[in-house]
Amino acid sequence: MEPLFVKAATETARQAAEDGSRVALNYFKTGIRAEEKTDASPVTIADKEAEVAIIARIRSRFPEHSILAEESGVTDADPRYRWIIDPIDGTRGFIRGGSFWGCLVALEADGEIIAGAMALPALSTVYWAGKGLGCYRNGARIFVSKTERWRDATLSVGEVQHLLQPTYREGMCRLIAEAASTRGYGDPGGLMMVLEGLADVWMEAGVKPWDLAHAKILIEEAGGRFTNFSGQSSLHEGTAIASNGLLHQYVMKTLNISS
Repeated sequence: MEPLFVKAATETARQAAEDGSRVALNYFKTGIRAEEKTDASPVTIADKEAEVAIIARIRSRFPEHSILAEESGVTDADPRYRWIIDPIDGTRGFIRGGSFWGCLVALEADGEIIAGAMALPALSTVYWAGKGLGCYRNGARIFVSKTERWRDATLSVGEVQHLLQPTYREGMCRLIAEAASTRGYGDPGGLMMVLEGLADVWMEAGVKPWDLAHAKILIEEAGGRFTNFSGQSSLHEGTAIASNGLLHQYVMKTLNISS
């Protein structure tokens, strides 16, 4: 992939996430009303308008690219390039005035995520990364931790009911019991902790590609490793392990999943 293209895509991902943030903040803590989607998850006017703003930014730079967005679905165009968007990840937290919700944007080129951004508007923080360019927080390059032993590790977990389903329960309980600390920061906050080096592994299950696409490029460019529970790069299994790389093999072994 041409470096100039990756740089342009990364800049667009950052700008798009920031555009979505500005829209979402207009509705934050205003007693916004939520509707229930067919999957029982909430959606608000903030989700919908933030997605419009994100797509507008992408279209202004890459009008020929395809788009997969949580609220508006698939827009087919050039099949080689697909933008994957979650306008507000953590809508439940957003509605209740929490801090760990955010706007997620990523570009998939020929099946590989090459650029992505994650904005946490309530914290005035934006993360972005491009393949070969590094990972940045508000302009400063960041790296994952160097923790090597599980007994010293902090585990960041997502939706616990999905992580503790029978397929994963025994391994997850062991990981939780043997880690130095296990925290449920929730939504984009879980990944944020690993990017900042404040946690060593983030695990999630029961999610969609738009919840994970940004995470892959961010964690890899921060020096870590990202796979699903099967050890593959696919976003469609609905599971994720984002680690500092040093602990990844141990996590997979404990889950009894080969890498």
